Amino acid sequence: MEAPDTLRYSEEHEWVRVTDGIAVIGITDHAQDELGDIVFVELPAKDSVVTKGKPFGVVESVKAVSDVYSPVSGTVVEANDGLADTPEVVNSDPYGDGWMAKVALADPAEVEQLMTAAQYEEFVAKEKS
Repeated sequence: MEAPDTLRYSEEHEWVRVTDGIAVIGITDHAQDELGDIVFVELPAKDSVVTKGKPFGVVESVKAVSDVYSPVSGTVVEANDGLADTPEVVNSDPYGDGWMAKVALADPAEVEQLMTAAQYEEFVAKEKS
């Protein structure tokens, strides 16, 4: 399982990378691995408001359909529309081209409440046991 140190993580297995008040959000390497081959991704519309801890999208794999929860609150400034045609990118590059949405943060302090990479790795290990 890969969990880059430069990101923050939620208990629902989403990651966040913040640059200049914009949070890029996706699902973790662990999440995509658990889901299996991703065949469909539904993302929030631009300008929609997302709330921390609430679903903002859906990922469908050969195994299951799962909600994607927003790890932060804010307004969607961009969704990764390319995933409509190539949802499998979430499997091959979850921390790069497989990002899902960019959100203008309503409260930057919410990011600090998310787990560090080390905390997330420990969380996943406990979840598996």
